[in-house]
Amino acid sequence: MEQIKSFELSKEYLEALRESIENENSVFIQESMQDANRADVAALLDELDMEEALFVLRALDLDFSADILIELDEDSQYKVITTIPPEELATLIDHMDSDDAVDVLNQLVVNDREAVISHLEKKEKSLYIIELLRYDEDSAGGLMAKEIIKANLNWTVVQTIEEIRRQAENVEKIFSIYVVDNKEKLLGRIALKKLILASSNTKVADLYEDNIISVPTYMEGEEVAEIMRRYDLEAVPVVNVKGKLVGRITVDDILDLIREQAEEDIQAMTGFSDDVEESDSIYRLSRARLPWLLIGMVGGLMGAGFIGFFEEGLNAVTALAFFIPLITATGGNVGIQSSTLVVQSLANKSVFEDSLTRRFLKVLLVAVLNGLVLAAFVFFTVVFLYGQETKFGLVVGIALFSVVLLASFMGTLTPIILDKIGINPAMASGPFITTANDLLGLGVYFGVATLLLNL
Repeated sequence: MEQIKSFELSKEYLEALRESIENENSVFIQESMQDANRADVAALLDELDMEEALFVLRALDLDFSADILIELDEDSQYKVITTIPPEELATLIDHMDSDDAVDVLNQLVVNDREAVISHLEKKEKSLYIIELLRYDEDSAGGLMAKEIIKANLNWTVVQTIEEIRRQAENVEKIFSIYVVDNKEKLLGRIALKKLILASSNTKVADLYEDNIISVPTYMEGEEVAEIMRRYDLEAVPVVNVKGKLVGRITVDDILDLIREQAEEDIQAMTGFSDDVEESDSIYRLSRARLPWLLIGMVGGLMGAGFIGFFEEGLNAVTALAFFIPLITATGGNVGIQSSTLVVQSLANKSVFEDSLTRRFLKVLLVAVLNGLVLAAFVFFTVVFLYGQETKFGLVVGIALFSVVLLASFMGTLTPIILDKIGINPAMASGPFITTANDLLGLGVYFGVATLLLNL
Protein backbone atom coordinates (compact mmCIF):
# COMPACT_ATOMS: atom_id res chain seq x y z
CA MET A 1 0.00 0.00 0.00
CA GLU A 2 2.81 2.40 0.81
CA GLN A 3 3.95 2.76 -2.82
CA ILE A 4 0.66 4.44 -3.81
CA LYS A 5 1.31 8.18 -3.61
CA SER A 6 -1.15 9.69 -6.06
CA PHE A 7 -4.79 9.22 -6.94
CA GLU A 8 -5.78 6.46 -9.32
CA LEU A 9 -9.13 4.84 -10.02
CA SER A 10 -8.14 1.32 -9.00
CA LYS A 11 -8.79 -1.34 -6.36
CA GLU A 12 -5.27 -0.82 -5.01
CA TYR A 13 -5.87 2.86 -4.38
CA LEU A 14 -9.29 2.10 -2.87
CA GLU A 15 -7.62 -0.24 -0.36
CA ALA A 16 -4.97 2.39 0.41
CA LEU A 17 -7.72 4.99 0.87
CA ARG A 18 -9.65 2.76 3.28
CA GLU A 19 -6.46 2.16 5.24
CA SER A 20 -5.79 5.91 5.49
CA ILE A 21 -9.39 6.50 6.65
CA GLU A 22 -9.02 3.80 9.30
CA ASN A 23 -5.81 5.48 10.52
CA GLU A 24 -7.44 8.94 10.21
CA ASN A 25 -4.68 9.96 7.83
CA SER A 26 -6.11 13.13 6.25
CA VAL A 27 -2.73 14.12 4.80
CA PHE A 28 -2.68 11.10 2.44
CA ILE A 29 -6.18 11.96 1.21
CA GLN A 30 -5.35 15.64 0.66
CA GLU A 31 -2.04 15.04 -1.09
CA SER A 32 -3.08 12.07 -3.24
CA MET A 33 -6.32 13.75 -4.40
CA GLN A 34 -4.82 17.18 -4.99
CA ASP A 35 -4.92 16.93 -8.80
CA ALA A 36 -7.68 14.32 -9.10
CA ASN A 37 -10.78 14.79 -11.24
CA ARG A 38 -13.93 15.33 -9.17
CA ALA A 39 -15.91 12.77 -11.19
CA ASP A 40 -13.24 10.12 -10.54
CA VAL A 41 -13.21 10.88 -6.81
CA ALA A 42 -17.02 10.68 -6.75
CA ALA A 43 -16.86 7.26 -8.45
CA LEU A 44 -14.45 6.12 -5.75
CA LEU A 45 -16.60 7.49 -2.92
CA ASP A 46 -19.58 5.56 -4.26
CA GLU A 47 -17.63 2.41 -3.27
CA LEU A 48 -17.17 3.54 0.34
CA ASP A 49 -19.63 3.30 3.21
CA MET A 50 -21.15 6.50 4.58
CA GLU A 51 -18.67 7.12 7.40
CA GLU A 52 -15.72 6.61 5.07
CA ALA A 53 -17.16 8.89 2.41
CA LEU A 54 -17.86 11.64 4.95
CA PHE A 55 -14.30 11.41 6.31
CA VAL A 56 -12.93 11.99 2.79
CA LEU A 57 -15.27 14.90 2.08
CA ARG A 58 -14.36 16.57 5.39
CA ALA A 59 -10.66 16.12 4.75
CA LEU A 60 -10.71 17.93 1.40
CA ASP A 61 -10.93 21.59 0.44
CA LEU A 62 -14.53 22.91 0.61
CA ASP A 63 -14.68 23.84 -3.09
CA PHE A 64 -13.48 20.38 -4.08
CA SER A 65 -15.83 18.63 -1.63
CA ALA A 66 -18.79 20.59 -3.01
CA ASP A 67 -17.85 19.58 -6.56
CA ILE A 68 -17.57 15.93 -5.52
CA LEU A 69 -20.94 16.01 -3.76
CA ILE A 70 -22.56 17.25 -7.00
CA GLU A 71 -20.96 14.36 -8.96
CA LEU A 72 -22.04 11.57 -6.58
CA ASP A 73 -24.75 9.26 -7.87
CA GLU A 74 -28.27 10.08 -6.69
CA ASP A 75 -28.46 7.46 -3.92
CA SER A 76 -25.02 8.26 -2.46
CA GLN A 77 -25.70 11.99 -2.65
CA TYR A 78 -29.01 11.59 -0.84
CA LYS A 79 -27.37 9.56 1.94
CA VAL A 80 -24.69 12.22 2.42
CA ILE A 81 -27.03 15.23 2.52
CA THR A 82 -29.46 13.52 4.90
CA THR A 83 -26.65 12.39 7.22
CA ILE A 84 -24.56 15.55 7.73
CA PRO A 85 -25.87 18.41 9.92
CA PRO A 86 -27.70 21.30 8.17
CA GLU A 87 -24.92 23.80 8.96
CA GLU A 88 -22.29 21.53 7.37
CA LEU A 89 -24.41 21.02 4.25
CA ALA A 90 -24.98 24.79 4.10
CA THR A 91 -21.20 25.34 4.08
CA LEU A 92 -20.85 23.02 1.07
CA ILE A 93 -23.79 24.66 -0.72
CA ASP A 94 -22.14 28.06 -0.25
CA HIS A 95 -19.44 26.72 -2.59
CA MET A 96 -21.83 25.52 -5.33
CA ASP A 97 -23.49 27.28 -8.24
CA SER A 98 -27.10 28.10 -7.43
CA ASP A 99 -28.55 25.56 -9.90
CA ASP A 100 -26.49 22.72 -8.41
CA ALA A 101 -27.42 23.86 -4.90
CA VAL A 102 -31.12 23.70 -5.77
CA ASP A 103 -30.73 20.20 -7.25
CA VAL A 104 -29.27 19.08 -3.93
CA LEU A 105 -31.87 20.86 -1.76
CA ASN A 106 -34.80 19.55 -3.80
CA GLN A 107 -34.08 16.09 -2.40
CA LEU A 108 -34.75 17.24 1.17
CA VAL A 109 -38.09 17.63 2.92
CA VAL A 110 -39.24 21.24 3.36
CA ASN A 111 -38.18 21.60 7.01
CA ASP A 112 -34.66 20.29 6.39
CA ARG A 113 -34.37 22.45 3.28
CA GLU A 114 -35.28 25.59 5.19
CA ALA A 115 -32.88 24.68 7.99
CA VAL A 116 -30.01 24.46 5.47
CA ILE A 117 -30.94 27.75 3.80
CA SER A 118 -31.02 29.50 7.21
CA HIS A 119 -27.38 28.50 7.77
CA LEU A 120 -26.07 29.84 4.45
CA GLU A 121 -23.40 32.51 4.99
CA LYS A 122 -23.74 34.10 1.54
CA LYS A 123 -27.05 35.95 1.66
CA GLU A 124 -27.00 36.49 -2.11
CA LYS A 125 -26.74 32.72 -2.57
CA SER A 126 -29.74 32.10 -0.28
CA LEU A 127 -31.82 34.63 -2.26
CA TYR A 128 -30.81 32.93 -5.51
CA ILE A 129 -31.79 29.52 -4.13
CA ILE A 130 -35.14 30.68 -2.77
CA GLU A 131 -35.98 32.15 -6.18
CA LEU A 132 -34.96 29.02 -8.08
CA LEU A 133 -36.87 26.67 -5.77
CA ARG A 134 -40.18 28.01 -7.03
CA TYR A 135 -39.54 26.78 -10.57
CA ASP A 136 -40.25 23.27 -11.81
CA GLU A 137 -36.89 21.48 -11.83
CA ASP A 138 -37.23 20.40 -15.48
CA SER A 139 -38.12 23.90 -16.73
CA ALA A 140 -35.66 26.55 -17.91
CA GLY A 141 -36.11 28.35 -14.57
CA GLY A 142 -35.25 25.18 -12.66
CA LEU A 143 -32.23 24.43 -14.84
CA MET A 144 -30.70 27.91 -14.85
CA ALA A 145 -27.98 29.29 -12.60
CA LYS A 146 -28.33 32.79 -11.21
CA GLU A 147 -24.59 33.42 -11.38
CA ILE A 148 -24.09 35.39 -14.62
CA ILE A 149 -21.91 38.22 -15.88
CA LYS A 150 -23.89 41.15 -17.21
CA ALA A 151 -23.06 44.70 -18.25
CA ASN A 152 -25.16 47.83 -18.59
CA LEU A 153 -25.29 49.23 -22.11
CA ASN A 154 -24.13 52.64 -20.79
CA TRP A 155 -20.87 51.30 -19.33
CA THR A 156 -17.48 51.72 -20.94
CA VAL A 157 -15.11 48.84 -21.69
CA VAL A 158 -13.07 49.69 -18.57
CA GLN A 159 -16.15 49.59 -16.33
CA THR A 160 -17.27 46.32 -17.87
CA ILE A 161 -13.88 44.63 -17.35
CA GLU A 162 -13.87 45.77 -13.71
CA GLU A 163 -17.35 44.30 -13.28
CA ILE A 164 -16.22 41.04 -14.89
CA ARG A 165 -13.39 40.83 -12.36
CA ARG A 166 -15.85 41.41 -9.55
CA GLN A 167 -18.47 38.94 -10.76
CA ALA A 168 -16.07 36.28 -12.04
CA GLU A 169 -15.43 35.04 -8.50
CA ASN A 170 -18.92 33.50 -8.50
CA VAL A 171 -19.03 32.40 -12.15
CA GLU A 172 -17.10 29.25 -12.98
CA LYS A 173 -17.28 29.48 -16.79
CA ILE A 174 -17.52 32.71 -18.77
CA PHE A 175 -18.86 32.24 -22.31
CA SER A 176 -20.00 35.81 -23.02
CA ILE A 177 -21.19 38.97 -21.30
CA TYR A 178 -24.91 39.71 -21.42
CA VAL A 179 -25.97 43.32 -21.99
CA VAL A 180 -28.97 44.79 -20.15
CA ASP A 181 -30.61 48.20 -19.90
CA ASN A 182 -31.37 50.13 -16.71
CA LYS A 183 -34.41 47.92 -16.08
CA GLU A 184 -32.37 44.69 -16.41
CA LYS A 185 -34.03 43.84 -19.74
CA LEU A 186 -31.84 41.62 -21.91
CA LEU A 187 -30.60 43.43 -25.03
CA GLY A 188 -27.79 41.28 -26.39
CA ARG A 189 -24.31 39.99 -25.67
CA ILE A 190 -20.62 40.79 -26.17
CA ALA A 191 -17.96 38.22 -26.96
CA LEU A 192 -14.96 38.38 -24.62
CA LYS A 193 -12.54 38.74 -27.54
CA LYS A 194 -14.43 41.75 -28.91
CA LEU A 195 -14.47 43.39 -25.47
CA ILE A 196 -10.75 42.91 -24.86
CA LEU A 197 -9.78 44.27 -28.29
CA ALA A 198 -11.97 47.38 -27.98
CA SER A 199 -10.54 50.72 -26.77
CA SER A 200 -11.02 51.58 -23.09
CA ASN A 201 -13.60 54.35 -23.49
CA THR A 202 -15.81 52.55 -26.01
CA LYS A 203 -19.39 52.18 -24.80
CA VAL A 204 -21.00 48.76 -24.45
CA ALA A 205 -23.89 50.14 -26.53
CA ASP A 206 -21.53 50.32 -29.52
CA LEU A 207 -20.20 46.79 -29.12
CA TYR A 208 -23.01 44.39 -28.28
CA GLU A 209 -24.80 42.11 -30.73
CA ASP A 210 -28.58 42.18 -30.45
CA ASN A 211 -29.31 38.96 -32.36
CA ILE A 212 -29.25 36.89 -29.17
CA ILE A 213 -31.22 33.71 -28.53
CA SER A 214 -32.85 33.49 -25.10
CA VAL A 215 -35.42 31.21 -23.43
CA PRO A 216 -38.24 32.03 -21.00
CA THR A 217 -38.25 30.63 -17.46
CA TYR A 218 -41.33 28.48 -18.14
CA MET A 219 -39.91 26.67 -21.21
CA GLU A 220 -39.61 22.88 -20.85
CA GLY A 221 -36.08 21.54 -20.46
CA GLU A 222 -36.45 19.36 -23.59
CA GLU A 223 -37.23 22.44 -25.67
CA VAL A 224 -34.21 24.26 -24.21
CA ALA A 225 -32.02 21.27 -25.10
CA GLU A 226 -33.34 21.30 -28.67
CA ILE A 227 -32.64 25.04 -29.03
CA MET A 228 -29.08 24.65 -27.73
CA ARG A 229 -28.49 21.68 -30.02
CA ARG A 230 -29.94 23.38 -33.10
CA TYR A 231 -27.95 26.59 -32.67
CA ASP A 232 -24.82 24.94 -31.19
CA LEU A 233 -24.92 27.08 -28.01
CA GLU A 234 -22.61 26.61 -25.03
CA ALA A 235 -24.90 28.74 -22.85
CA VAL A 236 -28.28 30.40 -23.25
CA PRO A 237 -29.67 33.32 -21.20
CA VAL A 238 -33.00 32.94 -19.39
CA VAL A 239 -35.52 35.77 -19.20
CA ASN A 240 -38.78 36.24 -17.28
CA VAL A 241 -42.11 37.22 -18.83
CA LYS A 242 -41.03 40.88 -18.86
CA GLY A 243 -37.83 40.10 -20.77
CA LYS A 244 -35.57 40.70 -17.75
CA LEU A 245 -32.38 38.66 -17.56
CA VAL A 246 -32.70 36.26 -14.61
CA GLY A 247 -30.05 33.58 -15.26
CA ARG A 248 -28.34 31.31 -17.78
CA ILE A 249 -28.26 27.63 -18.68
CA THR A 250 -24.95 26.05 -19.65
CA VAL A 251 -24.39 23.02 -21.86
CA ASP A 252 -23.33 20.80 -18.91
CA ASP A 253 -26.74 21.34 -17.26
CA ILE A 254 -28.49 20.32 -20.47
CA LEU A 255 -26.27 17.24 -20.91
CA ASP A 256 -27.30 16.06 -17.44
CA LEU A 257 -30.97 16.52 -18.35
CA ILE A 258 -30.58 14.66 -21.67
CA ARG A 259 -28.78 11.78 -19.94
CA GLU A 260 -31.47 11.47 -17.27
CA GLN A 261 -34.29 11.53 -19.83
CA ALA A 262 -32.52 9.00 -22.05
CA GLU A 263 -32.13 6.65 -19.07
CA GLU A 264 -35.82 7.06 -18.19
CA ASP A 265 -36.90 6.35 -21.78
CA ILE A 266 -34.66 3.28 -22.07
CA GLN A 267 -35.99 1.90 -18.79
CA ALA A 268 -39.59 2.65 -19.80
CA MET A 269 -39.08 0.92 -23.15
CA THR A 270 -37.68 -2.19 -21.46
CA GLY A 271 -40.44 -2.40 -18.85
CA PHE A 272 -39.18 -0.65 -15.71
CA SER A 273 -41.83 1.21 -13.69
CA ASP A 274 -39.27 3.21 -11.64
CA ASP A 275 -35.94 4.92 -12.22
CA VAL A 276 -33.44 2.33 -10.96
CA GLU A 277 -29.75 1.52 -11.17
CA GLU A 278 -27.85 -1.75 -10.96
CA SER A 279 -26.55 -0.79 -7.51
CA ASP A 280 -30.08 -0.45 -6.05
CA SER A 281 -31.47 -2.94 -3.56
CA ILE A 282 -32.89 -6.30 -4.66
CA TYR A 283 -36.35 -5.22 -3.46
CA ARG A 284 -36.33 -1.96 -5.47
CA LEU A 285 -35.04 -3.67 -8.62
CA SER A 286 -37.71 -6.37 -8.34
CA ARG A 287 -40.46 -3.82 -7.68
CA ALA A 288 -39.44 -1.84 -10.77
CA ARG A 289 -39.48 -4.87 -13.05
CA LEU A 290 -42.47 -6.85 -11.79
CA PRO A 291 -45.42 -4.71 -13.06
CA TRP A 292 -44.60 -5.07 -16.75
CA LEU A 293 -43.48 -8.69 -16.31
CA LEU A 294 -46.87 -9.44 -14.77
CA ILE A 295 -48.62 -7.67 -17.67
CA GLY A 296 -46.53 -9.70 -20.11
CA MET A 297 -47.37 -12.91 -18.23
CA VAL A 298 -51.10 -12.09 -18.27
CA GLY A 299 -50.81 -11.48 -22.01
CA GLY A 300 -49.05 -14.82 -22.40
CA LEU A 301 -51.77 -16.62 -20.43
CA MET A 302 -54.43 -14.95 -22.60
CA GLY A 303 -52.52 -16.09 -25.66
CA ALA A 304 -52.39 -19.64 -24.32
CA GLY A 305 -56.14 -19.53 -23.72
CA PHE A 306 -56.61 -18.18 -27.23
CA ILE A 307 -54.62 -21.07 -28.69
CA GLY A 308 -56.67 -23.50 -26.57
CA PHE A 309 -59.83 -22.09 -28.13
CA PHE A 310 -58.58 -23.34 -31.51
CA GLU A 311 -57.45 -26.72 -30.14
CA GLU A 312 -59.63 -28.66 -32.58
CA GLY A 313 -58.17 -26.75 -35.51
CA LEU A 314 -54.64 -27.43 -34.28
CA ASN A 315 -55.43 -31.15 -33.98
CA ALA A 316 -56.81 -31.12 -37.52
CA VAL A 317 -53.88 -29.18 -39.00
CA THR A 318 -50.91 -29.76 -36.68
CA ALA A 319 -48.61 -27.64 -38.84
CA LEU A 320 -50.47 -24.49 -37.68
CA ALA A 321 -48.62 -24.72 -34.36
CA PHE A 322 -45.21 -24.63 -36.07
CA PHE A 323 -45.72 -21.07 -37.30
CA ILE A 324 -47.15 -19.47 -34.14
CA PRO A 325 -43.67 -18.24 -32.99
CA LEU A 326 -43.08 -16.76 -36.48
CA ILE A 327 -46.33 -14.76 -36.39
CA THR A 328 -45.92 -13.44 -32.83
CA ALA A 329 -42.21 -12.64 -33.19
CA THR A 330 -42.70 -10.76 -36.48
CA GLY A 331 -45.59 -8.74 -35.04
CA GLY A 332 -43.51 -7.83 -31.97
CA ASN A 333 -40.50 -6.81 -34.04
CA VAL A 334 -42.54 -4.67 -36.45
CA GLY A 335 -44.35 -2.99 -33.54
CA ILE A 336 -41.09 -2.19 -31.72
CA GLN A 337 -39.53 -0.77 -34.92
CA SER A 338 -42.53 1.47 -35.58
CA SER A 339 -42.89 2.71 -32.00
CA THR A 340 -39.16 3.42 -31.73
CA LEU A 341 -39.27 5.69 -34.80
CA VAL A 342 -42.33 7.51 -33.46
CA VAL A 343 -40.83 7.97 -29.98
CA GLN A 344 -37.66 9.31 -31.60
CA SER A 345 -39.64 11.80 -33.71
CA LEU A 346 -41.67 12.91 -30.67
CA ALA A 347 -38.44 13.56 -28.78
CA ASN A 348 -37.07 15.67 -31.66
CA LYS A 349 -40.14 17.56 -32.82
CA SER A 350 -39.78 19.73 -35.90
CA VAL A 351 -41.90 22.63 -37.09
CA PHE A 352 -41.92 20.92 -40.47
CA GLU A 353 -43.12 17.51 -39.25
CA ASP A 354 -45.76 15.74 -41.32
CA SER A 355 -49.46 15.87 -40.47
CA LEU A 356 -51.03 12.85 -38.77
CA THR A 357 -52.74 11.78 -42.02
CA ARG A 358 -49.51 12.02 -44.00
CA ARG A 359 -47.64 10.11 -41.30
CA PHE A 360 -50.17 7.25 -41.32
CA LEU A 361 -50.12 7.10 -45.11
CA LYS A 362 -46.36 6.73 -44.98
CA VAL A 363 -46.65 4.01 -42.31
CA LEU A 364 -49.22 2.21 -44.48
CA LEU A 365 -47.00 2.22 -47.57
CA VAL A 366 -43.96 1.01 -45.63
CA ALA A 367 -46.03 -1.71 -43.94
CA VAL A 368 -47.54 -2.85 -47.27
CA LEU A 369 -44.10 -3.08 -48.90
CA ASN A 370 -42.54 -4.93 -45.95
CA GLY A 371 -45.60 -7.15 -45.55
CA LEU A 372 -45.61 -8.19 -49.21
CA VAL A 373 -41.92 -9.08 -49.17
CA LEU A 374 -42.21 -11.08 -45.92
CA ALA A 375 -45.46 -12.77 -46.96
CA ALA A 376 -44.02 -13.82 -50.33
CA PHE A 377 -40.87 -15.14 -48.69
CA VAL A 378 -42.76 -17.17 -46.08
CA PHE A 379 -45.26 -18.49 -48.68
CA PHE A 380 -42.51 -19.93 -50.89
CA THR A 381 -40.65 -21.30 -47.87
CA VAL A 382 -43.75 -23.05 -46.47
CA VAL A 383 -44.82 -24.47 -49.84
CA PHE A 384 -41.51 -25.37 -51.50
CA LEU A 385 -39.16 -25.94 -48.57
CA TYR A 386 -41.55 -27.45 -46.01
CA GLY A 387 -43.73 -29.16 -48.64
CA GLN A 388 -47.05 -27.87 -47.33
CA GLU A 389 -50.16 -27.31 -49.44
CA THR A 390 -50.56 -24.06 -51.38
CA LYS A 391 -53.66 -23.20 -49.33
CA PHE A 392 -51.70 -23.60 -46.09
CA GLY A 393 -48.91 -21.38 -47.48
CA LEU A 394 -51.53 -18.74 -48.26
CA VAL A 395 -52.82 -18.91 -44.67
CA VAL A 396 -49.37 -18.19 -43.23
CA GLY A 397 -48.55 -15.57 -45.87
CA ILE A 398 -51.84 -13.65 -45.56
CA ALA A 399 -51.72 -13.83 -41.75
CA LEU A 400 -48.16 -12.52 -41.73
CA PHE A 401 -49.04 -9.67 -44.11
CA SER A 402 -52.03 -8.70 -41.94
CA VAL A 403 -49.95 -8.84 -38.75
CA VAL A 404 -47.30 -6.55 -40.26
CA LEU A 405 -49.99 -3.98 -41.12
CA LEU A 406 -51.67 -4.16 -37.70
CA ALA A 407 -48.39 -4.09 -35.77
CA SER A 408 -47.20 -1.05 -37.73
CA PHE A 409 -50.36 0.85 -36.87
CA MET A 410 -50.22 -0.22 -33.22
CA GLY A 411 -46.58 0.80 -32.97
CA THR A 412 -47.32 4.18 -34.58
CA LEU A 413 -50.64 5.06 -32.97
CA THR A 414 -49.98 4.05 -29.35
CA PRO A 415 -47.01 6.39 -28.67
CA ILE A 416 -48.86 9.30 -30.30
CA ILE A 417 -51.94 8.74 -28.12
CA LEU A 418 -49.83 8.41 -24.96
CA ASP A 419 -47.96 11.61 -25.84
CA LYS A 420 -51.26 13.46 -26.36
CA ILE A 421 -52.56 12.46 -22.92
CA GLY A 422 -49.31 13.34 -21.19
CA ILE A 423 -47.81 9.86 -20.62
CA ASN A 424 -44.20 9.06 -21.55
CA PRO A 425 -44.54 7.56 -25.09
CA ALA A 426 -41.47 5.39 -24.50
CA MET A 427 -43.74 3.21 -22.33
CA ALA A 428 -45.55 2.16 -25.54
CA SER A 429 -42.50 0.18 -26.60
CA GLY A 430 -41.21 -3.05 -25.14
CA PRO A 431 -43.63 -5.17 -23.12
CA PHE A 432 -46.81 -3.21 -23.99
CA ILE A 433 -46.46 -3.32 -27.77
CA THR A 434 -45.06 -6.86 -27.76
CA THR A 435 -47.87 -8.29 -25.62
CA ALA A 436 -50.61 -6.49 -27.58
CA ASN A 437 -49.18 -7.60 -30.92
CA ASP A 438 -48.85 -11.21 -29.75
CA LEU A 439 -52.58 -11.33 -29.04
CA LEU A 440 -53.47 -9.54 -32.29
CA GLY A 441 -51.17 -11.80 -34.26
CA LEU A 442 -52.71 -14.97 -32.85
CA GLY A 443 -56.20 -13.65 -33.51
CA VAL A 444 -55.39 -12.82 -37.12
CA TYR A 445 -53.54 -16.10 -37.70
CA PHE A 446 -56.31 -18.35 -36.46
CA GLY A 447 -58.95 -16.15 -38.06
CA VAL A 448 -57.36 -16.54 -41.51
CA ALA A 449 -56.84 -20.26 -40.90
CA THR A 450 -60.53 -20.67 -39.98
CA LEU A 451 -61.67 -18.89 -43.12
CA LEU A 452 -59.36 -20.61 -45.61
CA LEU A 453 -59.03 -24.09 -44.08
CA ASN A 454 -62.62 -24.38 -42.75
CA LEU A 455 -61.45 -25.42 -39.28
